[in-house]
Amino acid sequence: MSVGIDEISFYTSNYYLDLRTLAQQQQTDPEKYYTGIGQEKMGMPAPDEDIVTMAANAALPIIERIGSDTISTLLFATETGIDQSKSAGVYVHRLLGLHSNCRVVELKQACYSATAALQMACALVERQPERKVLVIASDIARYELGTPGEATQGCGAVAMLISAAPRLLEIYPEVGNFTDDVMDFWRPNYRATALVDGKYSTKIYLKALKKAWEHFVQATSASFTDFGRFCYHLPFSRMAQKAHQHLAKLNHTELTPVEIEQQIEDTLRYNQIIGNSYTASMYIGLCSLLEHCQENLSEQKIGFFSYGSGCVAEFFSGRVMPGYQQALHRQRHAQLLEARQAVSYDEYLQLWHHPDPQQGESLMIPHTTPGRFRLAAISHHKREYVIC
Repeated sequence: MSVGIDEISFYTSNYYLDLRTLAQQQQTDPEKYYTGIGQEKMGMPAPDEDIVTMAANAALPIIERIGSDTISTLLFATETGIDQSKSAGVYVHRLLGLHSNCRVVELKQACYSATAALQMACALVERQPERKVLVIASDIARYELGTPGEATQGCGAVAMLISAAPRLLEIYPEVGNFTDDVMDFWRPNYRATALVDGKYSTKIYLKALKKAWEHFVQATSASFTDFGRFCYHLPFSRMAQKAHQHLAKLNHTELTPVEIEQQIEDTLRYNQIIGNSYTASMYIGLCSLLEHCQENLSEQKIGFFSYGSGCVAEFFSGRVMPGYQQALHRQRHAQLLEARQAVSYDEYLQLWHHPDPQQGESLMIPHTTPGRFRLAAISHHKREYVIC
């Protein structure tokens, strides 16, 4: 019995900052961003957008197709948690009208947790093949102004329906894992922005890739040439390019540099104009691949490298299903991205500094997002979400 991703949909903010605008403000060459890190734009959430609203909007097309009573479990992956106790997924459960018998839980391990959720979902479906599990990854990447990480901000959510006999991608059970206690990126409870050692994090990312791949090969006897395409965690697009070149070198591939780039280039397109979305980034990359690749990917094997700082990493693989094109939301995603609005640098600062009550203050939030769901207010330590 095959188990995997039956449907996938993503959502991102209505606003974005073009990195040319940031470069102009910083009086630097925009190619530092466009070429240096491979990024063009970064999504900026509106005041009434957060991980819950983006998650619900990402999942909406799936629920509209299959109905709200078919989901047995909702697994919500994020590192931008809004509560130390209550799962963000419980808010989504209400907004989507899911059945009261649907279990909900939130998972956290930096950018890796969506992959943990995917594997758990596959296991649940293996146990009860008639069940369907909804996996949602939603995050807002936010760094201090003027820091090296500022240009790698972004936001987005991805929703995946996990089922038996999937229409998009069969997920194979064999994996390669690597865990190490390192401090390359972290965010203490008392901080709204992350701390990161950029050069060290890049080094650990590449080390984790090597170790996870070696473990994967031991578990599967697979080889680099078994895969036509690869998807990587995408803190910024250049990181995936560097990682894939590293993996190709480790495997002594005879592919040319152009052929190596072709194995990942279609996975980068959405990330380049959305920015980092942490747990969602690799799976938005999968959307990008399936929706942009001109080649028919049916029956091709795809290799996935999921990395979460701190760190946990996993290499796994899947097979693209015949007829996958019919299960995509290509037009909906294109319309979403086309409708976004560019912001000036001053507008970007206003969004970045938007009030975030920490002591129970009341805050009424203006209706800005065009999405179906929005954060309307924060009052008495409670977040109030509405359906538009």
